[in-house]
Amino acid sequence: TALALLPLLLVLLLLASGRASALTAGTVGLAATVAVTGASRELLLREVPAALWLSWTVIAIIAAGMFFHRCTQARGVPDTAAAADVTARRLWPVCFLLAPFAEAVTGFGVGYIIALAALRRLGLGGIPALLFGLYSQSLVPWGALATGTTVGATIAGLTPNELGLASAVLQVPTHALYLLLYWRFARETGIAVPTAQKIDDALWTAGLLALIWLTNRYADPEIAAAAPCAFLLAMRFWRDERPDAARLRRALADNAPYVALTLALCATRLVPPLRDTLKALGAIRPYDNQPAFAPLYAPGFWLVSIGLVVLWRAHGPLGRVFTDTLKSAWRSCTVTLVFVIMAELYVGSGMAQQIAESLRSTVGRAAAFGVPLFAGTGGFLTGGGSAGNAMLMPLVTALARAIAVDPAWVAAVQNSVCTNLTMLSPIRVTMGLALLALALPDSALYRRAWPLALPSLLTGVAAIGLLLYAPRF
Repeated sequence: TALALLPLLLVLLLLASGRASALTAGTVGLAATVAVTGASRELLLREVPAALWLSWTVIAIIAAGMFFHRCTQARGVPDTAAAADVTARRLWPVCFLLAPFAEAVTGFGVGYIIALAALRRLGLGGIPALLFGLYSQSLVPWGALATGTTVGATIAGLTPNELGLASAVLQVPTHALYLLLYWRFARETGIAVPTAQKIDDALWTAGLLALIWLTNRYADPEIAAAAPCAFLLAMRFWRDERPDAARLRRALADNAPYVALTLALCATRLVPPLRDTLKALGAIRPYDNQPAFAPLYAPGFWLVSIGLVVLWRAHGPLGRVFTDTLKSAWRSCTVTLVFVIMAELYVGSGMAQQIAESLRSTVGRAAAFGVPLFAGTGGFLTGGGSAGNAMLMPLVTALARAIAVDPAWVAAVQNSVCTNLTMLSPIRVTMGLALLALALPDSALYRRAWPLALPSLLTGVAAIGLLLYAPRF
């Protein structure tokens, strides 16, 4: 058991030290995993190709999302509409709709970039802007078109819809606590939020969560955050701004790439004839327990296609955009690849089951309360749902089976807590300080932002408690 834990502990210690990147830590962990498993030819030939295929389905979205973002930057159009002043009425849609939408479409911290730009136009800067900007990560179970949820579902033996729907249920109490903290942060920043505005915020938040649940239930998790956020953004813009025809046309033109992408993804996932045709057209599925890859149905196809149209209309340099995409995407893609291979070897070698059995024999069913802690640590240290789920999902689902607790809900706790805790990852915090060129230590933001870890952790602990002591609830 100690040997089985060694690769995982090495990764966590290296990342916690702050001296090793996620890529370095993952590479060391993978090497240790290969050494501990004995690296038999049979194991490697069975698990590595499966990991390469699963990684490809995620990497295709990562690279395409980065390419799409670079293409939109080439337009020279601001990512967000300018606002005259910072008020609670203008702040909520930036934190809960605009920034999470951008993160849902592109992922990997792009929503944070857009959030900071919008908050600066509202008149916020410094630590307050960084703090509210972290809300861009509040729907990360569906960030980057739900890549983390897709990886977690595949490893857990679930469909992405099953894991997405369960995560949407857990997101309700998590988001309610996020909203309470948002009001507290606003008060501390000096932004007045009267009772009427709090009621308004709560109603819009409830509407957002309901739409996310419905989208996970009846469509694909890939658009379960992007589509509701886009719809509510349009409604909120219409209600608050009452735009005339000229302003409406300008807003649509400024946001045309995002509108086109949302419409394309919604159409290909909500219109049955189109969805069924594209899903089957050229679909490749080498492994029965992994999702198929249909080129014209994959989100990456639409990200790249619309990005190319945007770049062509902007007369942007394709070569430079392609080079910039490679520079910005290669690390995330490689980290995903390394951790997915490590996860496949953990499962295929039986090490995940061995750790789970050891925990069960030591502390019994109470070992399940370690799942939110494992998940939060993975999300915090890796900064991504794909890597965090790949690293820890085999362990927690094996533990669930060992103690006879519903593995699907344990997987949902892992997915929800892991992805939500990425908002406090050193990767995000360091990026925000660099974007605003603030000569401050990371601790300056952590002193204000640490309560944002509580919503998902408390929800995860409560969910585990219900599974253990009220399984029929």
